[in-house]
Amino acid sequence: MKSRDTKAKDLAVLTDSLANSTSAMVVSFSKLTVTKDQEFRSRLREAGAEYSVVKNTLARIAVKGTQFEDATEHFKGVTAIAWTKNDPVILSKAISKFMKENADIYTFKAGVVDGKLVDLTQLTTIANLPSKEELISKLMWVLNSSAQGIVTVINAVPRDLAVVIKQIGEQEGRDAGTPAAVEAAPAAAEAVEEAPAAEAEAPVEAAAEEAPVLEVEAASAEEAPAEAEAEEVLEIAPEAEAEEKA
Repeated sequence: MKSRDTKAKDLAVLTDSLANSTSAMVVSFSKLTVTKDQEFRSRLREAGAEYSVVKNTLARIAVKGTQFEDATEHFKGVTAIAWTKNDPVILSKAISKFMKENADIYTFKAGVVDGKLVDLTQLTTIANLPSKEELISKLMWVLNSSAQGIVTVINAVPRDLAVVIKQIGEQEGRDAGTPAAVEAAPAAAEAVEEAPAAEAEAPVEAAAEEAPVLEVEAASAEEAPAEAEAEEVLEIAPEAEAEEKA
């Protein structure tokens, strides 16, 4: 049997531990074996929690005036308390899982999470939540993904802008070249059509220009004998008149 001094020390340790904790779970057990007790304690240590089987009287005194005082009415029969100052979700997961696996030995009485009293159903709901580490991991993944997306977008902007500018330049070049080509085609066709016409008209104009020269020369040739004949007639006429007078 523990002495009064030993009980006082145990009370001081429990009171100090609960005062620095954020959550605590009150459980009971029956037909407990050493193996199961060690297994349960090991699970709680992995969850970052402390565990102790306590006297109900000491437990009521230890929680008085703290956020765990609402659990006082559950300090009956065999009582054990598991508490943690770390993530309460991790402790809830460990307790909930072990209670299901060993329902014939352990019984969940009550729990206090961030000052609120919870029952087994609420404990199961809390246990299904992601832990703080999981949330941080997911948050970091989202932040990294967002950062990578931002970097990709930032890097893509100059590249896409350059591509767009190049495409605009090529489009303007095509737009500028198209009308010239269209206008050049009729001009070339007209040049082709005008070339034979010019060649056809050239001989006609040349013939027209040469024709008067030939006519003048012909006319001069015709007029020359006529004048010569007139002169001969004039010369013969006086001789004829002289003969008639004689």
